[in-house]
Amino acid sequence: MKKAKYNVQKFFSRRGKHEFPKGKKGVLKCGICGNIYYEKAWCRDLKSHKHEHIIKKLPFIMTTCPADKMIKNNLFEGKITIENIPQKLVAELTNLIKAFGEKAYQRDCQHRIIKIKELSKNSIAVTTTENQMTKQLAKKINNTFNKKGALKISYSSMPSDTVYIKLVFRDEK
Repeated sequence: MKKAKYNVQKFFSRRGKHEFPKGKKGVLKCGICGNIYYEKAWCRDLKSHKHEHIIKKLPFIMTTCPADKMIKNNLFEGKITIENIPQKLVAELTNLIKAFGEKAYQRDCQHRIIKIKELSKNSIAVTTTENQMTKQLAKKINNTFNKKGALKISYSSMPSDTVYIKLVFRDEK
């Protein structure tokens, strides 16, 4: 008995084509950070790619990667506002954020911390290129400091996928 063949069409959601566009042909290289695009993925260097010997022979087309475009256009996908930070934790907190950003960049070269901005003496704003990374960072900060902060996560309206997180440290008594 033969199995019936089905012709199933894939339909994208409203933002499907935006989120998963067709891959570009050839090898692209970012002129700002040096990341390389090949086979629908951005990677940091050729050494980490399994087709290194093939890619080296192909010509590079210079372009700008999506993360650098976001930074250049002052856009972000995630923002954490941390308020009421105890003075003794400010340096430790900024080191934690920088280390988390480095680790995220090692995993995926498009995940970056754009800016760590000091708003006042005891508050910081952190912007990132990836919304899921922003949520992970906020949870990491809260867990590292023994859940001393109140975490509030809010999302922007549908066409955008920006996440805004407010983390307020409680007063120590």
